Amino acid sequence: MARSISYITGSQLLALKRRPNIAIVDVRDDERSYDGHIAGSLHYASDTFSDKISNLVQEVKGKDTLVFHCALSQVRGPTCARRLATHLTEVENEEIKNILVLERGFNGWEASGRPVCRCTSIPCKGDNAQ
Repeated sequence: MARSISYITGSQLLALKRRPNIAIVDVRDDERSYDGHIAGSLHYASDTFSDKISNLVQEVKGKDTLVFHCALSQVRGPTCARRLATHLTEVENEEIKNILVLERGFNGWEASGRPVCRCTSIPCKGDNAQ
């Protein structure tokens, strides 16, 4: 059975992002390095996402909700979310229950004045959010 993908607003994500069962997945490519990112997010660039999807599933073990985003969440974010949903169905992974896409993406998040991290740590430690 195909998994559904829903959208989440920036306000909803801000309220939920500290929960231990949620992972934020940034699928932007190079722009993450100079535009900043949502604190604590994982980086899986869209251009190599399919090749690294198994790594992502391992990295988010114990999480049941993944929130994807790119710059605007119009193409790369939803596409990668669908790729993950297909992969999880194929491997019969039941651990990840919710696949979400951040409305308006990173650009909308930042434009709304929400905290942005500018660290260069991989993975992000989330300690430089402004």
